[in-house]
Amino acid sequence: MKFNKRTTIGFFILMLVVSGCVTTKYERPEMVTEKLYRNNPTEDTTSIADLGWKQLFTDKNLQDLIEKGLAQNLNLKQAVYRMESAQAYLKQTKMAFIPSLTLDVNSTDTKQSQRAVNAPVGFIKLTTHTNRIQLGTAWELDVWGKLRSAKKGALAGVLQSEAGMRAVQTQLIADIANAYYSLIALDQQLKVTEETVKIRKKQVETLIALQESGKITGADVAQSQANQYAAEVLVPDLKNKIWQTENLLNFLLAREPQIIQRSVLDEQTVYTDLKTGVSSQLLKNRPDVQQAEYAFIVAFENTNVAKTYFYPSFTLTANGGFASFKIQELFSQSIFYNIISGLTQPIFNQGKNKMRLRQAKADQQVAYYAFQNSILQGGQEVSNALYAYQNAVDREQLRKQQIDYLVVAVDATRELLSNRSGINYTDVLTSEQNLIAAQLSGINDKLDQLQAVVNLYRALGGGWK
Repeated sequence: MKFNKRTTIGFFILMLVVSGCVTTKYERPEMVTEKLYRNNPTEDTTSIADLGWKQLFTDKNLQDLIEKGLAQNLNLKQAVYRMESAQAYLKQTKMAFIPSLTLDVNSTDTKQSQRAVNAPVGFIKLTTHTNRIQLGTAWELDVWGKLRSAKKGALAGVLQSEAGMRAVQTQLIADIANAYYSLIALDQQLKVTEETVKIRKKQVETLIALQESGKITGADVAQSQANQYAAEVLVPDLKNKIWQTENLLNFLLAREPQIIQRSVLDEQTVYTDLKTGVSSQLLKNRPDVQQAEYAFIVAFENTNVAKTYFYPSFTLTANGGFASFKIQELFSQSIFYNIISGLTQPIFNQGKNKMRLRQAKADQQVAYYAFQNSILQGGQEVSNALYAYQNAVDREQLRKQQIDYLVVAVDATRELLSNRSGINYTDVLTSEQNLIAAQLSGINDKLDQLQAVVNLYRALGGGWK
């Protein structure tokens, strides 16, 4: 007996040692995380990603829209249920460590064929009635770490779905903010265009009076009227864009189309303290990067599981209960049981184990490259947003000077036209068209700044903390 005990203990120690050679522990692979932000050699770890979205977006109307979006958006609700599904699967993998237990209650009538029984007629009873109540249990010993790896993979799946939910949230906040800023920028462009239409209508009236006094020709009046309609035709286009942008916001909020309550572009203050931190922080700030890493861990653990199929499985099954031909004798001297321990070693199964491992390794490599790609993409988005912001700031400064000089040019050409000092109305028309184009572009300059801040905030992983 001593020998048997020692042998058993030694066997289990050996199994534990060997199991450590079959599966491997996850360690994060080397990733390119340095110098991902072009021309931004900061070593300060402070980042606007650490700001709550209410700190960055102070417009009360925008805050209200974001709150409603977080509560109602359908993509976000889908992400929540995907997370619940992953959590349920994790619980299943945990239950695999516990022996199963089944209850079987049955009553069986059996009749054998007289021709199939090699005995004289009446010597053997051909019909029987059996009553049976039994409990059964089965348990697989996790020698090679298959169940442990499956559990780790399921846990990574839960974390992946949680990161996915946060990624949906950060994207949703950015989409709502960008659409809101687009909407109030369109409002401002519509306002400028409608004011321009009013000015040009008055200008037509003035030119008609000048024509009557003989100072200008009918061609000048016609050009003035065409200039008025050139401004008017922009109005329905802008109103259509406003309508579509309102519908987009309502879609993001998962509600029926309706008017969006909003402020005006002039009231918006561009956030200028654009701290990015170091690029390695993308690993802990960007939900999509975290999601990609957890997907890699899932694939890594699936590879571990695939390795275990090459080794024998150890199982223990047991059944026990009561069985009797007569129901009244079911609990009287009718106990039965059986206990079976088994080892199953795969020998030949059409190469399924090899192909399973090969597929798992390929999936793991795909997940690895996706993980690396998510980091590089994050760095690209941060770099693009930073450059877009600075570019918009530079354009705005130049645009203000352009508009100032165009205003002077328009006033001067109009005055010269009214005095008929050899000026052609085409010169007035050109200067006026350049002015309205510059004014509309000036609105876009501020919009680009606001949206660049939004995109930088999302690119750094802001919006979920």
